[in-house]
Amino acid sequence: MLEDILKQVQKGTLSITEAKEQLATFENLGFAKVDHHRKKRQGFPEIVFGEGKTAVQIISIIQSLRKRNHQVLVTRVSLEKAAIIQQACPEFIYQETAGIMYWKDADNQEELSEGYVAVICAGTSDLPVAEEAALTAEVLGSKVKRIYDVGVAGIHRLFNHLEEIQNATVSVVVAGMEGALPSVVGGLVSHPVIAVPTSVGYGANFNGLSALLTMLNSCASGISVVNIDNGFGGGYNAVLIHQLAQKNGGKNEDTVF
Repeated sequence: MLEDILKQVQKGTLSITEAKEQLATFENLGFAKVDHHRKKRQGFPEIVFGEGKTAVQIISIIQSLRKRNHQVLVTRVSLEKAAIIQQACPEFIYQETAGIMYWKDADNQEELSEGYVAVICAGTSDLPVAEEAALTAEVLGSKVKRIYDVGVAGIHRLFNHLEEIQNATVSVVVAGMEGALPSVVGGLVSHPVIAVPTSVGYGANFNGLSALLTMLNSCASGISVVNIDNGFGGGYNAVLIHQLAQKNGGKNEDTVF
């Protein structure tokens, strides 16, 4: 990157001021310091957490990110904020169920060509968290297969998708209530499982704490757990695993029952 910028300065196609802007590691917007060095350190641009930010603040941040990246992702965006943001940035797509806004440069898509992430959720009430995970993984370059409403209360529904689940590179399993589904999936696959507890459930569920503890106490091996309702964290970690698997040329060869 540095060499390309220096060549452009020498040719006169880039001013010194423009070169400084491109070399800056962050942009200070006053209320936020946008981390432009994030992709070099971690492989992905900074992801914007929309909750607690105003629509105007989000607009400024995503406009800054879009100048230097091929995709921009904003999580936890309400319908009201999304309407305001889309007036200023109509190229951004909003998915209401997930509460996600995103933009991808169609000419510079960076997608993993082998394998896929399976996003599995127990019930329809878990869809907002499952979709947050699925869309996060898709925007960051993974192919995703959605397997929804296959909870343990009707476990025969899960077995109809068993081959598809076993052939995934990694599974993100989303469940509320007692949170048992990741343990079931974990006992049937040979790839990593990321468990995402949701706050769905009656009083003794304690807004997801019961599901979180069930997942943390799972007796199935290969399960990692993220925070309650953290679909983004599940999707993000799944993409990291997917990337590593593709680099290593690994393919899943589960035995299908």
